Amino acid sequence: MSPKTVPFVVEARGAGVAQDLTVPGENQHSFQADTYPSFGGQDSAPSPLSYALGALSSCNQVTGSIVAKDLGVLLGSWTFHVQGDLNPAVIGAGAEGNANFDRVAVSVRVQTDADDETFARLRDETERRCPVTQLFKRSGLEFSSDWERLPLA
Repeated sequence: MSPKTVPFVVEARGAGVAQDLTVPGENQHSFQADTYPSFGGQDSAPSPLSYALGALSSCNQVTGSIVAKDLGVLLGSWTFHVQGDLNPAVIGAGAEGNANFDRVAVSVRVQTDADDETFARLRDETERRCPVTQLFKRSGLEFSSDWERLPLA
């Protein structure tokens, strides 16, 4: 491991399709995952796919906040709508093909004092530097994003 690498660790235990997950460390975090009944779950917790889409929105907000600081702009509140379109035939029925989402669309609304040009740089640089955005984009699925600049409250 490179000295510049930061390890991210998740440990999990489960039965059936449900899991209890833990992020170990000084500030340990715990969460659960399950899935819809059509995939054998009880829908008692978000599905792994929902967590993946949630990771996409939250990683964009974290990365965008870092980029905004680099650009010298202020940010207020963020809102996201993330949709992943999945054909369940591969995971559910064993069909041939790619089990990935066919398409992921991200809609971002962020309050900022950035002008149009700086906002475009904020958007582009956030997507370039966001590890989860890059995971999705490089996976080969159809990826789209729509960013809207709102006045800073």
